[in-house]
Amino acid sequence: MIKCKNWSNVNKSTISCFLCPRNCTIKNGDSGFCHVRNNVLGEMSLLSYNKASSIAVDPIEKKPLYHFLPGSTTYSIGAIGCNLACKFCQNHHISHSKSKHDLGYTVDANSIVTSAKKENCKSIAFTYNEPIISLEFIEEIAEIAKSEQIKTVAITAGYISEQARSDFFTKMDATNIDLKSFNNNFYKKFCGIELHYILDTIKYVRNLNNIWLELTTLLIEGENDSAKEISDMSKWIVDNIGTSVPIHFSAFHPAYKINYIERTSLQTLERAREIALNSGIKYVYTGNVINAIGSTTFCSKCNSTLIERSFLKTTPINKILKSTCPVCHEVCAGIFE
Repeated sequence: MIKCKNWSNVNKSTISCFLCPRNCTIKNGDSGFCHVRNNVLGEMSLLSYNKASSIAVDPIEKKPLYHFLPGSTTYSIGAIGCNLACKFCQNHHISHSKSKHDLGYTVDANSIVTSAKKENCKSIAFTYNEPIISLEFIEEIAEIAKSEQIKTVAITAGYISEQARSDFFTKMDATNIDLKSFNNNFYKKFCGIELHYILDTIKYVRNLNNIWLELTTLLIEGENDSAKEISDMSKWIVDNIGTSVPIHFSAFHPAYKINYIERTSLQTLERAREIALNSGIKYVYTGNVINAIGSTTFCSKCNSTLIERSFLKTTPINKILKSTCPVCHEVCAGIFE
């Protein structure tokens, strides 16, 4: 049994988990809210250790990460479970699985890195479900990947305790954090948590060295897409993490318990993009739709086209040289080859 972190004994048979702000109290034989951190005879056990529900080779743009090794592929791996309760989860069959007998198939850290190398992937992405809850397994993979010069990427909701943040994010080379809304009532109603924890995580990651950050907001019409909310969110981003962190506004489509709201229109995404750009954010994209302008990386100074994207495939128009625009030499934030 792997030795888990971020927990303590309450008594001989009960433990307390403080990996995330839920601070679950777990009796012997039970699991926490995430369904994978389990109490076995008074010790924390990780049910998702050496388990995978999904593995695929994806374009890095699918995560989405547009300013981190664009045009490369990433070895994507997911497990089961989540510490949120999102009613619109598009991967609910794995994120909300409660069966201890449906953990996926057995893998190990060495084989994952070996497979990533064989597929010529420049990174390994922890995705599909919430990776934070499988912290110890991901740490093991990340350590081996680093020794093989393979980057690690986390696609996460960012719901993690203050004391556990360094354990997770300092092992990553890049992350995309879901900023699902800028309204605390939305987070409580649709996700079962509070907004301020996510904002704290975003600020923490932004202040780390050697990790690239991007954000994604899934826009649901009538719930989190108002001009005021997008404006307030954009202002917070500029004031707290700067103008160079890319944000992706993605289209919602009916899923899980939210099947009564229509798919997000392109017009809604374009309006959000315009608000964010006018607020000073330099790199704003639209996702889950076909939209040439919303998929293109432009120089923030001279507006030259640097990278075009079509169906997640990238075409460098003006090659970014040492992270600068070749036309006006303005820095283009990101990690490029």
